[in-house]
Amino acid sequence: MSNLAGKTAAVLVEKFYEDLELWYPVMRLREAGFDVKIVGPKAGETYASKHGYPAKSDVAAADVRAEDLDLVVIPGGYSPDHMRRTPAMVELVAKAASLGKVVAAICHGPWMLCSARCIKGRNITGFFAIRDDVENAGGVWQDGACVRDGNIVTSRTPDDLPAFMQGILATVADRP
Repeated sequence: MSNLAGKTAAVLVEKFYEDLELWYPVMRLREAGFDVKIVGPKAGETYASKHGYPAKSDVAAADVRAEDLDLVVIPGGYSPDHMRRTPAMVELVAKAASLGKVVAAICHGPWMLCSARCIKGRNITGFFAIRDDVENAGGVWQDGACVRDGNIVTSRTPDDLPAFMQGILATVADRP
């Protein structure tokens, strides 16, 4: 996947993120040659995971231009519920999706896709408990380890991380 070197990724963070759903993508993307930035509501802020592991944001969402990204990753846990309370984070996801950038969400991450209004008519998966939210936002629920629909990649749980990352890397590689 040498064509991925030099690509740019924003991995979103907020409190109560699922540890593996943030760190596994960060490490795999860096390994693939991506320039990865951890993006939160504020720059330099530290956010605790569900299990207490800290992640420090490199940059504030308001200071990130979707045009400069190839990929946005939305980890799950309960962080997406907090992320969508920050308009700049929702706007970043909405803009990236509208520009055709790859937007990937796992577990409760599709809550952000609902708030960004970018899933109407799209095949989406996530943690089973958010199925109603996805369908009420116009998404078409699918139960699979990784569901790809155009530039949107979604997965269900940490157990799906290998499939999620394969889907992300393949989707980015397929983009112009």
